[in-house]
Amino acid sequence: MTSLIVVSFLIFIVAVAMTMVGKGGGNFYVVILALASVPMYQAATTGQFILFTASIAAMIVFQKNKVVSWPLAILIGVSTSLSALGGGYFSHLFSGFTLKLIFAGMLVLAGAVILVPVPEKVLAMDKRRIGYWRFKTGGETHIVNLWIALPVTVLTGFGSGMVGVSGGSFLVPLMVLACGVSMHTAVGTASTLIAATALMGFSGHALRGDFNPSWAIPLAFITVAGGIIGGKFSLKTKPRNLKRLFAYTNWLAAIFMVVNALHTKGLIFH
Repeated sequence: MTSLIVVSFLIFIVAVAMTMVGKGGGNFYVVILALASVPMYQAATTGQFILFTASIAAMIVFQKNKVVSWPLAILIGVSTSLSALGGGYFSHLFSGFTLKLIFAGMLVLAGAVILVPVPEKVLAMDKRRIGYWRFKTGGETHIVNLWIALPVTVLTGFGSGMVGVSGGSFLVPLMVLACGVSMHTAVGTASTLIAATALMGFSGHALRGDFNPSWAIPLAFITVAGGIIGGKFSLKTKPRNLKRLFAYTNWLAAIFMVVNALHTKGLIFH
């Protein structure tokens, strides 16, 4: 009982923080559950389940405030999913140690690029040019340069698939920089993509019989609350502060990944 209370508190904190910046936090959930002696397969299944519930709760909050771009979610969801298939296929060309370092490098890069100032676009230009996609979200008009957005999206999906993650840490900078949407819209849209990915991951694990409702159900209520609170905090937070929080959490995750890689290799803590 004590373990469940401690785990619930830690997962609630992660759910709030990760929801605020449009990241899943699934890796943190799995680590917390594993440290509580939950078997790894059950930890992965529970992690995907509570990631889904947190993302759905956040998505409802963001949708209510009209900061979810469904056209963009479909474009990025399809592109990253297909390219992630290729990334997963070619991942065997690299060792586990190398993949962890690649993942850490991607996290550092995503954290850095989100801090790059994005100039305001002039909506009148590029209105009829080939390769520019114009759509509206929440009363705002966006113009996406597909010549830039599609290649970057494909590379993001490929890299995410190669290192075995959903890509939550890379979706927000992808949408802000390559697609030119606001930080709040990027975070809201990312929540829908993470929810879809988590649902598919959970379904796969659950079909193998790894679902443990005695932990998953109580924790789901915790992450729903975390997702709602995180979503509301996100909408009230200035975009520049959200970007900083996004960058800092990415860099922290990168440090943990490098330490884990070195530890696994036997280069530290042995």
